[in-house]
Amino acid sequence: MTTSKQILVGKIVAPQGIRGDVRIQTYSENPRDFQKFKVQSAKFKESDFKFIRVVPNSTVIIAHIAGYDDRNAAETLRGTELFINRDTLPDLKGSEYYQADLIGFSVMRGGEKIGIVAGFQNFGAGDIIELDNGEYVSFIGADVDMKNKTILV
Repeated sequence: MTTSKQILVGKIVAPQGIRGDVRIQTYSENPRDFQKFKVQSAKFKESDFKFIRVVPNSTVIIAHIAGYDDRNAAETLRGTELFINRDTLPDLKGSEYYQADLIGFSVMRGGEKIGIVAGFQNFGAGDIIELDNGEYVSFIGADVDMKNKTILV
């Protein structure tokens, strides 16, 4: 892996079948993005990653990692986080942003600072901001001010 900023784009959640394929929960806007991503991991090289298909109506894809050619080997990949380099993402237009770019922003409520963005979570009901103080607040309906590096919730 390189030293540039890494963006978490997915996680291997389970083996798929008996030939070593894996199921990946994707965090990208479109699971098909994995066809063009140069996926990296601490457990394998980006050239070892092969996109196979998207699971219909899902954010899950099926992929194969070279050298993991049976179900038992694929099982050892369970929980592996997958990253791409930030500088490989396309440039954004206008007021668009990547959530990873919001880490470190101040979160404000009612004119008072309630914390600093430490990360984002999504447990199925929408994006949640994880604050540096351990609290969580909903990202739904939040206003992002890129110039002042603040998020109003």
